[in-house]
Amino acid sequence: MNRARALVLLLVLFLSANVPVLHAADEQESLKVMTYNVRYASDTPPNAWGARLPVALEMLAEQQPDIIGTQETQYRQVKDFATHLEGYDWIGLGREGGSRGEFMAMYYRTERLEPLEFDHFWLSDTPDRIGSSTWGNSNRRMVTWARFRDLAMQREFYCFNTHFDHEIQPAREKSAALLWERIQALDTKLPVIVLGDFNAVAQHNVAYDLLVGEGKLNDAWLTAAERGPLFATFHGYHRPQPDGSRIDWILTRGPVRCERAEIITFERDGQYPSDHFPVTARLHFEPAN
Repeated sequence: MNRARALVLLLVLFLSANVPVLHAADEQESLKVMTYNVRYASDTPPNAWGARLPVALEMLAEQQPDIIGTQETQYRQVKDFATHLEGYDWIGLGREGGSRGEFMAMYYRTERLEPLEFDHFWLSDTPDRIGSSTWGNSNRRMVTWARFRDLAMQREFYCFNTHFDHEIQPAREKSAALLWERIQALDTKLPVIVLGDFNAVAQHNVAYDLLVGEGKLNDAWLTAAERGPLFATFHGYHRPQPDGSRIDWILTRGPVRCERAEIITFERDGQYPSDHFPVTARLHFEPAN
């Protein structure tokens, strides 16, 4: 082998050896978040919780999100995830108080994230009253939020998780206004992430307009440098509907950009983990000013 060919071979080997290291560093410097309407537990086939749980766990193991913002999670399901999701802890409260009602539980990878504070408020005229509902909606609606420290990047950020009403448009609009008011009240330059099932079509609903726009929040799906195919995020256990409506959103504010957004259409032998598709975003925090 002559000298030139030997140098080329050494260069190829060097680059090949270093690509995975660079990729791992990139992964560490970004945060993967997921919004996931789990669908409440039912024992009625063919989509009973017992059939869906192993598929859900397989999907989450494949995706490896750092934060999972769940909606519609009953305490039974909260405990199932807490038992089987190794390396995660969770924050949450039943929307009717204690373990009662559905949770907006947030699961987070403990090796990556440390919660510094957390709380809950209800989507009503009395947001600090547990279980309150004043806008005509029959289901209580709420928000769970936390301030996290990212142990890998030594950055702090806020994360909100919510589920807007599915029937009453004025309740959705008032929910959006209250959520935005609470985010503004933080008076912070830290990144803010909002996860949720908003029961409103992105870009086609006043609730969306109250949250997204200049000087407000950014829609990670639209700002993503890369994104997967668009599907309706509510599918009702049917095949993915291309170019459908997004009612499950990931929103951001502040020094954060979205590298990739994706709607996860995972299924196993025709069994979907939920009647909603989870949505993920890989986020990168910009250097603090």
